[in-house]
Parts: sequence; structure tokens; C-alpha cells
Amino acid sequence: MSAANTMPAVCAVPTLRELPLALRALFTCFLLTLGLGFLAALYYLFLQDVDPHRRMGMSLVPGIAAKYYGDRSATRLEAALRGTMADRVSAANRDRLIAWIRGGAGRESYPAVQAILQAGCVPCHSRASGLPIPPLATYDEVRAVAAVDTGASLATLARVSHVHLFGVSFVFVLSGAIFALSRVPVGWRTTIVVAPYVAMWLDIGSWWMTKFVPAFAIVVVAAGAALGAALATQILVSLWEMWGAPRVSVAERQHA
Repeated sequence: MSAANTMPAVCAVPTLRELPLALRALFTCFLLTLGLGFLAALYYLFLQDVDPHRRMGMSLVPGIAAKYYGDRSATRLEAALRGTMADRVSAANRDRLIAWIRGGAGRESYPAVQAILQAGCVPCHSRASGLPIPPLATYDEVRAVAAVDTGASLATLARVSHVHLFGVSFVFVLSGAIFALSRVPVGWRTTIVVAPYVAMWLDIGSWWMTKFVPAFAIVVVAAGAALGAALATQILVSLWEMWGAPRVSVAERQHA
């Protein structure tokens, strides 16, 4: 008997359909939860970024540009009063605050709007709240945001970027590892495993670029759409192969 005939046969890696029932159930629960989390994230993005800018008359791309580059024609406080904080004060009080801001936001006229800020803004915008938002409890704190809106600060970009890069990368490792066991041709399989990472790099990188060049806002939108499409493909294909696709023979697996 030759040495070649004594070598053990190489077992093909099982596809998703051939995994034990317990593993398929575990992977299914994870993928479904991941999909629900992604939908919740899209809804949160709509509430925080899309809808407030839409109410200000901005479409998606200009709204993204305003978030990172800022609205150089208005102050941060005025932009918030017309957007995310529009429902926190009445229309009359909002007009009084905007008139005060455009009048120079002077210290001597601050008492005229202090009560409005205390009632509508300070309950959340205070150091005691522990929220990562600017406090508005004193004149100096209000004056800091009653200046020209230059968008997200570099410190904010750094904080959000490192959280996304560290946290989301683990999600893609798990979803990609599950999808890698699918029967999709290896070229497409590899592309779809790598695609969410490339999209994330482009997405986060374009946040920084939009801070200085607002035209890059379109890259933020395009990269986010590509990331969502790649993740949806991983989830849906994996679920189909675990529960809907027919089983394959050992010979077919060895040639996959």
C-alpha cells in the first residue's frame, strides 16, 4: 500500500444546512436579533438625523452635511431649535429664543430668555443628567452653543468612530463567519464577507471628510446603503441555507 493511500481523507467543511440543529438554532437567533437591531438603528437614525432636517426643508444628503460640516449660516442652538429640539418649546418661545440669538445673545438680555431655557432645555441639558450633550444651565454654557454651527467636533468624531470601529467589527466577524459556511460561490462569498468592513471604513472615513468638505456627505449615504445591503445579504442567505435549501451530498461538498 502506498503512502498516498494511507493518508486520511480530508473532510469537507459542512455547509449551513448540514450543521447540527442546535447550531442552526443558535445562529438563527443571532441573525434574527442582529436584523432587528439593524432595523432599530435605522429608525433611530431617521428620528435623530433625517426627520429633524426634513422638517427644516433639507433632503438626506444636505442634512448629513449639516450634521458633520454644520450650518455656517446659523448657530448650533438655532439649528437645534429648528430641528431636534423643535418640540421642546412652543413656537412663540422658539421665536423669542431665535430672536435673542440673532440679536447677539448678549448677557444683559439673557434674563429675558432664561426661563424658557430652564423649562424646555435644562432638564436634559445639564451636567447632572449625565447625557453626552452640551449643558445649558448658565449663560456661559448657552453662549458656547449660540455661536456659528461648525458641525460635529473632532472630539465627538473620534469618540463615535472608535466605538463603531471596535463594536461593529465584532458583529461582522460573527455574521461573516456564519455566511462563510454558505454554498455561495467562493468569489462572491469572500466579497460579501469583506464588503461590510470596506463600507464601514468608507462610512466612518467620510464622516471626517464631510467635516471639512460637505460634498463627502454623499459618500456617507452610499457607504451606509452598501453596508446595509451586504449585512442583509449575509443574514437572508444564511437563514435560507439553514432552513430552506436542500441538503447536499458529501461529493458535492468536497467540490464546493
